[in-house]
Amino acid sequence: MQSKFLGLRTVGYKVSDLAEAKKWYTKILGIEPYFDMPFYVGFNVAGYELGLQPVEGSEAKGDTTVTYWGVEDAQAMYNELLAAGATTHADPQDVGDGIVVASVKDPWGNVFGIIYNPHFKL
Repeated sequence: MQSKFLGLRTVGYKVSDLAEAKKWYTKILGIEPYFDMPFYVGFNVAGYELGLQPVEGSEAKGDTTVTYWGVEDAQAMYNELLAAGATTHADPQDVGDGIVVASVKDPWGNVFGIIYNPHFKL
């Protein structure tokens, strides 16, 4: 049976200062972001994506990392995960340029992210 998942794609870090985080990660990674918008900055790091997402207030503390698994259809996979017993963490959202992200909590409370990103190629 072939997996419905395309493999690990993205680890997303929520940051309270996107501009400073972009500078810091650009310096330590030694590369410029391939996707740079006010709502998200993405780096292609050896075939995987490190994403920075701005957040404010209490959302910037605590659980600030989500790992995203690549899928062909984020909405369909989101529905399938909910039907399998997961609960909503973040509804599917088009974040621009055709990229759709969503996340659920598995039955044990782990955040499980999914992403459809037509621009990110291995």
